[in-house]
Amino acid sequence: MKVLDLHCEHDHAFEGWFASEDDFQDQLARGLLECPMCGSRGVRKVLSAPRLNLRSTASGPPARHASSAGTGPADAGPSPASPPPPSPSRSLAPQELQAAWLRMARQVMAHTEDVGPRFAEEARRIHHGEAEERPIRGQASVKDTVQLLEEGIAVLPLPLPAAAKETLQ
Repeated sequence: MKVLDLHCEHDHAFEGWFASEDDFQDQLARGLLECPMCGSRGVRKVLSAPRLNLRSTASGPPARHASSAGTGPADAGPSPASPPPPSPSRSLAPQELQAAWLRMARQVMAHTEDVGPRFAEEARRIHHGEAEERPIRGQASVKDTVQLLEEGIAVLPLPLPAAAKETLQ
């Protein structure tokens, strides 16, 4: 199994697991690789430090070293022990922003019902009391979104790449 550090054309860092270098190249050539942050298919492999599985008396998995640029997989997404949010006096590094965005996307996906292209119709039904009030997400055209807002129905466009709509690893 090869674990590769990848970046999209917008410089979002993420990790990919492949059976081999040929598997990575095949998926890249067929356009199957996509940035989990923005959905870009402009993906490239970046230099990364090797992962060495050495025998150790310490418990737990061996540490994975980040690349020299500080954008290795350890920075690509939230971990179970994510650091606390930064204080307002400190600005976030790009990796921290990416991790926060992924946490937010996971929260949205976990706590909303996907009504797909029926979003505008279902939002109106909920607003007028014709359907059960619940958090929903789906697709709406710009025209439908503007109409919903003009009708006093609070909506928030939130572009989620396809990868965020599946189980994120």
